[in-house]
Amino acid sequence: MKIEYKKNLLSVPPYIPGKPIKEVEKEYRIKNAVKLASNESSLGISPKALEALKKNIDSLNRYPEQSRLSQKLAQKYNVSDKNIVLGNGSDEILKMFAEVLLSEKDEAIMSEHSFGMYDIVVKSAGASSVFVPFNNFKIDLDAIKKSITPATKIIFLTNPNNPTGAIIEDKEFENFIKDIPQNILVIIDEAYIEFVRDKKNIIDSLKYIKKGYCVAVARTFSKAYGLAGLRIGYSIMQKELASFLNRIRLPFNVNILGGEAALASLDDEDFLNKTVSSVHNEIDFISEKLDEMKIEYLPTQANFLFVNIKKNADKVFKDMLKLGVIIRSMKIYGYPKAIRVTVGIREENLKFLEALKKVL
Repeated sequence: MKIEYKKNLLSVPPYIPGKPIKEVEKEYRIKNAVKLASNESSLGISPKALEALKKNIDSLNRYPEQSRLSQKLAQKYNVSDKNIVLGNGSDEILKMFAEVLLSEKDEAIMSEHSFGMYDIVVKSAGASSVFVPFNNFKIDLDAIKKSITPATKIIFLTNPNNPTGAIIEDKEFENFIKDIPQNILVIIDEAYIEFVRDKKNIIDSLKYIKKGYCVAVARTFSKAYGLAGLRIGYSIMQKELASFLNRIRLPFNVNILGGEAALASLDDEDFLNKTVSSVHNEIDFISEKLDEMKIEYLPTQANFLFVNIKKNADKVFKDMLKLGVIIRSMKIYGYPKAIRVTVGIREENLKFLEALKKVL
């Protein structure tokens, strides 16, 4: 081939997903592996969502109708449906933001240790990523503010942060956002917002959107709602910005089954509460066991734990694969001696703890 590719794509790092269960079982000739690498929900999906999937399985010959989900979300958050943009996962929406706002010579600021897709979407748009170090495993808003230049167009904030589970508090964000020029979009990625225990202090992100700040919130049905395989994300933002994202949004990007499952999930608060309660109980259980093993970890407001194993994380990751436990090495995030483990159900968590004890 003699195709000429866009030169900026050479700098785009590929996203590396967690290893699939079937692949691990085949490679290591084992059974009953558990995946605790991608922060998925081990409790499955809402019974109402499952019923919606069954009910709509015969409608796959038709294009999806997406306005009902936008309207339902608008009603839930007391905004207009014109403030809502739907995505094939929140990742697609992040890419839309970059496509709409970034050009060559533009910059986007993000924390040095945060979700890898930010860097990917920025560089895919031909722009540059500016990485800001953490302060005590937390996003450093003051350092981000000092990193702003005339080229800055987007600031990415993850709240709670992936991979550390730390939150940004509303008071510190209020002081931060007042100093941010209104031509810079602050994107708050709230993929894990449903798991937050400290709801009193975390950013009230919608408040800033309603006050007219240049803020957008990205959320997903992949985590607490358990719909990762159906790829449903959404964002809430100013109407003008939403209108531009909707100009480039691919038609019917949310499929029928995903949309109907999301609608049904929003009607099942009991199942959501059950999922969140289970995660909180299991976080406490794992934390107690790690304390007994004298292994350090960070307090978390998400559905995962950042564990400081003080050993080669890639080696521990591979050794645990052999025992049928899939976790995430944090070397790719800049922490070569730490791992991240998703909080599963009790049986999975016990298997993780047993494997970790053997490997260490």
